[in-house]
Amino acid sequence: MFIYSLPLFFTDIGFISQFDLLFISIALFVALFIASFFAEKNTQKKSLDNYLFSAWYGEIELKWVFWPFFLILNVCFYVADTLAKSGTLTVSAWDDVYFILCLPVIWWAVSIWRCSENTSLGIWAACARFLTFAVFAEYGLKLLIRVDYPRLFFECDELLLDYGSCF
Repeated sequence: MFIYSLPLFFTDIGFISQFDLLFISIALFVALFIASFFAEKNTQKKSLDNYLFSAWYGEIELKWVFWPFFLILNVCFYVADTLAKSGTLTVSAWDDVYFILCLPVIWWAVSIWRCSENTSLGIWAACARFLTFAVFAEYGLKLLIRVDYPRLFFECDELLLDYGSCF
């Protein structure tokens, strides 16, 4: 996450400074950490029967919902962005990758929010919720880059078939 988009955001777009983003991130994390104290803690071992359904209803431990999808999602983001920056992946194919991942990200965010009470420490719930906000911020940043600054991100010289998407 943010491997290609955040440097581009600070160097070429520059809506806010790095210090401002750090301040906003720390404030959001502190708010989520304080909110985790008011959530009911549930550390019972749950079964992994019907994983998707159980995760949606918050019946699984947080680590079993957070880590598998977070790792797969970041690998998909990295591969799609690397291929798009090198000119191997067209702009519309890059759009398709992010669009296809949109519904699983929504499922994951709801599952994280519901399963975050299934951890022994509040810091892990706050970290997981903070990273779900970061994923949505990444989506927003990629949308901004795609709509307003495609020539900065994509290799538009290499894209013969999809050159109209770079304008």
